[in-house]
Amino acid sequence: MLIRPFLLTFASMKRQESSEYIHFLIAQGEHQQQDFKFEISDARKIAKTLSAFANTDGGRLLIGVKDNGKIAGVACEEEQYMIQAAAEQYCKPGVTYSMQTYFVNGKNVLLVEIAPNEKKPVYAQDDNGKFWAYVRVADENILASPVHLQMWRQTESIAGELVAFTEREQRLLQLLQQYDTLSLNACCRKIDLPRKAVEQLLAKLIRYEIVEPAFDGQKFHFRLK
Repeated sequence: MLIRPFLLTFASMKRQESSEYIHFLIAQGEHQQQDFKFEISDARKIAKTLSAFANTDGGRLLIGVKDNGKIAGVACEEEQYMIQAAAEQYCKPGVTYSMQTYFVNGKNVLLVEIAPNEKKPVYAQDDNGKFWAYVRVADENILASPVHLQMWRQTESIAGELVAFTEREQRLLQLLQQYDTLSLNACCRKIDLPRKAVEQLLAKLIRYEIVEPAFDGQKFHFRLK
């Protein structure tokens, strides 16, 4: 006779904990590792977000939550299908993800967690069938720069590698010391090297954690860390 009330109380506690967890996440707002979606109507569009998360530090989607943080709720089966299609059909390579449904304020919220991919870049297919790689900057999905792509291509490990700079790398470092930030085009003009060579040099210096990319709202610039 005592088991049923206990189970009801336990279930109520779990629902309250789940609700509190979602409210805790919503209170953080949208940021580099979190995005709100009212609903998902296009698997290709959400693939862009999955690509950005997977190419950066991973992240999570709260589906059924408006941009202002208000819970709208979703029909989870349809959203789950869209996520699966985005992750497995429209991302190349596929994205590792998990999904869980929470019942909050009488409505369903779908939490999707995306892991950072070990093999980068992850490309997302657009409406024209072309594949593009994205990165996450603040709460936006930004098209990866040629330097990002070059950095991901440089797959050799730098663990235990002796840091030795060629004359070209020294010239680039001196240039970045002279200016606060420089775009890729500006670097190419000022250092007078082929664009591909500058991309490779910047990528290497980013891997060594000497240089970092910075997004100004329109394009990436590069600066010393």
